Amino acid sequence: MPMTDPAGLRRGYARGSLDEDTVAATWLEQLQRWFADAAADPAVVEANAIQLATADATGRPAVRTVLAKGIDERGIVFYTNYESAKAEDLDANPFGAAVFAWLPHERQVRIAGPVTKVDRAETEAYFATRPRESQIGAWASPQSQVVASRGALDQIVAETEERFAGVDIPPPPHWGGYRITPESVEFWQGRHGRLHDRIRYRRDGTDGWCRERLAP
Repeated sequence: MPMTDPAGLRRGYARGSLDEDTVAATWLEQLQRWFADAAADPAVVEANAIQLATADATGRPAVRTVLAKGIDERGIVFYTNYESAKAEDLDANPFGAAVFAWLPHERQVRIAGPVTKVDRAETEAYFATRPRESQIGAWASPQSQVVASRGALDQIVAETEERFAGVDIPPPPHWGGYRITPESVEFWQGRHGRLHDRIRYRRDGTDGWCRERLAP
């Protein structure tokens, strides 16, 4: 079967609009509104998925999907292995950009700013809420490293399960959270004719924020 030509895929956007007079006063309130809409809609798969972009010390970018596990006035939190490729990038270049893409709602939210580790108490509190199999996985997976086979990985998992049999599992010392502290948050709503609505909240100085419309 021949591949579908991506240039021929086209649809119009008509689900909504975004106006300066109706958006929330703060980026957090506006994000909470849209996140609630996405999380309540079964058509949106993984409403908390974000595409996270980092860059290494040479400026070479990388992007992958992670899950946001915290959203508040301080920023967006995700968790990962501190020895992973993304962690190496953040050690060398502690800035990141992320996007929530809620395609059924014809919406996306872009967030950019410095990235820092969350404190250990916050990591421990979140880790305790994870399913046990996910806790095992955090210990077992040498994330981003080459492994011999799926069987070899499964063997590490089995050994880890045996190690923690019958006891609570603490977070590994090499695993924890990061927080993106926003310097800008852009809300995008698809519109007719590709004349999309884009409203950006941008940090203006140390404590203040400005709100501005961007051309599509």
